Formats: sequence, C-alpha cells, structure tokens
Amino acid sequence: MTRDEVDMPEQLSTAGSSHRITAVETHDIRFPTSLELDGSDAMNPDPDYSAAYVVLRTDDPAGHEGHGFAFTIGRGNDVQTAAIAALTPYLVGRPVDTDLGELWRELVHDSQLRWLGPEKGVMHMAIGAVINAFWDLAAKRAGLPLWQLLSRMSPEEIVGLIDFRYLTDVLTPDEAVRILRDKSDTRQAREAELIELGFPAYTTSPGWLGYDDEKLRRLCKEAIDQGFRQIKLKVGADLEDDLRRMRIAREVCGPEIRIAVDANQRWDVPAAIEWIKALSPYEPWWIEEPTSPDDILGHATIARAIEPIRVATGEHVQNRIVFKQLLQARGLDYLQIDAARVAGVNENIAILLLAAKFGVPVCPHAGGVGLCEMVQHLSMFDYVAVSGSMDDRIIEYVDHLHEHFADPVVIRDGRYVAPVVPGFGSTMRPETLTTYAHPSSDG
Repeated sequence: MTRDEVDMPEQLSTAGSSHRITAVETHDIRFPTSLELDGSDAMNPDPDYSAAYVVLRTDDPAGHEGHGFAFTIGRGNDVQTAAIAALTPYLVGRPVDTDLGELWRELVHDSQLRWLGPEKGVMHMAIGAVINAFWDLAAKRAGLPLWQLLSRMSPEEIVGLIDFRYLTDVLTPDEAVRILRDKSDTRQAREAELIELGFPAYTTSPGWLGYDDEKLRRLCKEAIDQGFRQIKLKVGADLEDDLRRMRIAREVCGPEIRIAVDANQRWDVPAAIEWIKALSPYEPWWIEEPTSPDDILGHATIARAIEPIRVATGEHVQNRIVFKQLLQARGLDYLQIDAARVAGVNENIAILLLAAKFGVPVCPHAGGVGLCEMVQHLSMFDYVAVSGSMDDRIIEYVDHLHEHFADPVVIRDGRYVAPVVPGFGSTMRPETLTTYAHPSSDG
C-alpha cells in the first residue's frame, strides 16, 4: 500500500528532519516452540512463539532502520501483523526524528482507530510495535542503547513523552517531574554500577508445564548452578501435579532459592485462594496472574487472602489505566510490565512512574520471543532514572530463541549484562525473517 492509495490522517506532520520514513515492512514470524512444549502453561498448552514484526525503512544515509514487534503465540499473528500494516499511512513520510510523545498521542487518540479499543487489544499492541520501532530507530541514530538514551533525558523531556489523560487523580506531570528530579543527581553513579554489575534475573526455563519431572529436576539444578536465586513454575492445570512439582523443585532448590508460581489467569477468585493455600507449605514467593487480568477487585481480594504470599501481574494488563487501578486497590505486590503489550515505551514509562509513586517494585514479564532483549532496557532505565533501586526487583529470563536477534541478551551469574549496542535490542537477523516467515505471510 502506498501513501497515494489511502486517505492520510490530517495531523501527519512533515516538519523536522530532512530524513524520513520511506516504507513500513511487516513480517508474520512464527517459531514451532510447541514441538518441545517450551512456553507451555495451564492456559496455553501448545504455544508457538511468534512476532508480528515491523521494520521502518528510512532514507537516512547512515542506513538506520527501526525494528519492533508485537508478541503472540501463533494463531492470530496474521491479524496482529495486519493491524501493524494498517498504520502505514500514519508513518510513511514522517521525519525520522519525529516527536515520539506527539506520535503516541496521534496514534492512540486517532478518532477512528480509537473505536477499535479504546487503548486495548490488537490495535493498541500494533501501536506499541510501531512506537517501539521508532525508539529503536532513535537509539540507533543516537549511538546508544535505549536504556542509556532514556536515562540521559531530562525529567521534563521524559514527562513530555507521557499522556497523563486518566492518570492525574493519582499522578500529575509535576509529581512525575519531582520523582525524576529526585534521582537526577545520582543517575551517573547508578549507570556505572549497572554496567559493572548488571541487573538481577530469575528464570522460568525449568518450569514449563509440559516438562516431565526429570527435566524439571535437571533444569532447577542447572538454574542454581548458573547463579539464579529465583525460578518460576507454571501451575493451575492439576493441583496434585502442582504439589508434586513444587515438592521436587523445593527439594532441589532448598530453602534459600525463591520459587514463584504462575497460573496464567487460570482461576476464579475462590479457586485461586484455595489453590495457593494448598501450595503454601512449599513457600511460593509470588503467585502470578491468579485470575483475569481485568479483575482488579479480584486481585485485591486474593492479595489479602493469601498473605504473606505475594501477587504479581501485568503481562496481559492492557493499559496504564488498569495498572493505575490495580495499584490503587492494592491488588498487586509486584508490577510486571511487558515491552510488547501496551502501546510501547511511552506508556511503559508512565507505568514505571505510577509504580514509583506507589512504592511497588517492577519485575517485568519476559517469557516470550524477544521480550528479554527489549524489557531489560526498561528495567535498567527504571533503576537509573525512576526508582533508583534494585531492591526486590528482578527481570524474567527464558533461555530460548535469543539466537535470532542481532544483539541477543547476555546473562552472567544470574544477572542481565547491561547492553551496549545502540538500539532497543529488537532487531531480528535477516535470515530469521526469511526462515521463520509464516506461509500465509506476504513478507
């Protein structure tokens, strides 16, 4: 589709840089992870990790491109890819140095696109893929990894990226600036510490529901040997199986290693409370997604009933407004952002600031293709510029599909090594885009 074949949005600006977006290229990429049951859980027994992938081509003489994607688990990835392609008229001809706060508002609040959400679902995730691709482009042009690009912006510049509509009852722009200014003078020291020490990680790799007991036992031991101090197990399909698997994991891990559990939205509220109490002798550190991600009051009820076990959620929370209400209702103890669920970097910055306002640790979800590569940048930005703390903060890690990225994540002694390559870590290798293209994809 060309610009001449569609009605262009009236607000498309051509001001700014002389270099522009020349094409929007999409790819329906799918990996057959269901063959080994990687990623399997109580709600998703046969996932094929997939990416609705976008490349922003430019006429920048340096050859910079922006890469981004929305994460899915197979069927429907073509729908998500089509949603990204539908944004082409908003993007082709736009300056490469476009105002990303303004672009976010244009796309999210477009009077016709908005009807498809608002601010939720396939179109919101498509906007996130595009926004993330623009940030990847911006970081590459700046010669910095995204976490450093964001961390070196002024508080006012960061706040200018955020849409505060629906948030000002709990967080105003002035409050956000104060949160960021409070950490400004010590950013440089935290950046140096991050480069030296990295960021704590936990691994879900031992805990996929389709693995047999021997594989669970072996992978738990390997995780400990690799320096991880927390693992995560999928639960929720069968209580007796969960009790057996928790017993095995605790035998291998001993009392010092945290074991989180993840139900992937499996239960109603009463079932969640009963099931977690049954698992409590094995001291689960948190229960993740115990019920519907939209059930704010249900999460709050569960959180009160299962103390001191904690509640973590966020990978399927659709926007900053729902996060705001979960925080208001005290429905979570750990907030789990996802780099590819909400509308990109801008909205995740808003969510990080909300978490800082409420004093809730952010422990991102990264259990999918490319999510580790991207979300590490957001946690590192949070540490340097927003929360200023690694206390009780940890990033999920899974050990598959990293080889498909130009700048794959690096884990050392159970910690994420701070990336140094310019960009957002979202660039797939060209051969991957060819080899794993779904047959129905136009390419």
